[in-house]
Amino acid sequence: MTRTALVLGATGGIGGETARALAAHRGRVKGLSRVPRTGDGIEWILGDAMDRDAVVQAAEGADAIVHAVNPPGYRDWDALVLPMLDNSIAAALAADARLALPGTIYNYDPAATPVARPDSPQAPASRKGAIRVAMERRLADTPSLRALVLRAGDFFGPRPGNSWLSQGMVTPGKPVRSVMTPGAPGIGHAWAYLPDVGEAFARLLDREAGLPDFACHHFAGYWDADGTQFARAVADAGGQPGARAWRMPWAPMPLLGLFNPTMREMVEMKPYWRHPVRLDNTSLVATIGEEPHTPLAEALATTLQALGCRG
Repeated sequence: MTRTALVLGATGGIGGETARALAAHRGRVKGLSRVPRTGDGIEWILGDAMDRDAVVQAAEGADAIVHAVNPPGYRDWDALVLPMLDNSIAAALAADARLALPGTIYNYDPAATPVARPDSPQAPASRKGAIRVAMERRLADTPSLRALVLRAGDFFGPRPGNSWLSQGMVTPGKPVRSVMTPGAPGIGHAWAYLPDVGEAFARLLDREAGLPDFACHHFAGYWDADGTQFARAVADAGGQPGARAWRMPWAPMPLLGLFNPTMREMVEMKPYWRHPVRLDNTSLVATIGEEPHTPLAEALATTLQALGCRG
């Protein structure tokens, strides 16, 4: 039976890969876009996620809505993120659809949570983390809403988006001559390949009827045990196994953040590179079986090819 999903943020990384996986699983995927689009196997609808009527109308006939959208240019998070989510909640209630939200590790205090489980205490160490907690609480506290949250580590994949890999570790469009690493040696870090996360979302939504009204799971992804393995794998996948790995210069970044919003956001995330936060995926595996897992070398080769970093 063909089912319908609406993906908000289908032009982005996690939204695009989840839309692709959902199309393979259920056949019909709609996407909301502020500019006319075609292709990707998506039925594109012209509209803005900030327009509640547009979101509700786009969700008609959908049994699942994926909220993977962010404010344009990642500006005004404090003012816009929750109103955008409220629009998706209204659409999910009107359509009687499950609302799915990609989550992050930013809900947790990295210094106090070396292993994060879905029910681990949440004490965010950043402004963005506090907003993430508020978003999930809004889902859990809305009567009659069926919701799904899948938290994962730092994203990377063939759709560049707003990722550490594409915005700092390598330079898109150029060969991998060196690899910048934000972490400190000996500090583990969790990474998540976007196509695998999208597939996990699709498998969870295949089991929608068996999920509780508020379902929350963790995606383990790739665990870089000592903070150096991922950078070495990037160099290998880029065809430069001898590429130099160098540490991110954190010291001047607070000053640069006064003038650059992206730098300011990056500085807020520094604690997550100074403390390991590993995601426990026990509940996810119990629900869908083995977690989707593309071999790291293959995932990075595909990613770097899309970024123009391979010959």
